[in-house]
Amino acid sequence: MTEFSLEVPVMYADHHVQEVRRVLFEIEGVKEIYASSSFHTVKIDYDAKKTNQTKIKAALEQAGYSGELAIPIEPTIPASEREGEKYFRKTTLSTQTESIIGFEQNVGYQGRSQWPVPGMGILDVAKTQTEES
Repeated sequence: MTEFSLEVPVMYADHHVQEVRRVLFEIEGVKEIYASSSFHTVKIDYDAKKTNQTKIKAALEQAGYSGELAIPIEPTIPASEREGEKYFRKTTLSTQTESIIGFEQNVGYQGRSQWPVPGMGILDVAKTQTEES
């Protein structure tokens, strides 16, 4: 049994860990995988008679998990503006989902949380000078 570790900077969440494990377990000879999204590292135990590091690295590269994480530059010009609110168009293209368009809007604090979160109560808002008087 041969073992080696590899940095995978694009593996930053648990769904990436699952996908990296799936990709690697499809390679004949891979016996055990430890993948950590916290450390961006994967440790692979494999049978050197059936596979090698080059094949393993190639599988990760083809799946898009090698190299640095490409972060697109966000647009600075709003797609539209209404009543002082600016809306930015964000478009991404990936092989899994094809084209997706999303919009962003800053929503002001309205005196309550936007949805209930178990174990978290409503924030205490500091009283103003006039309320204390």
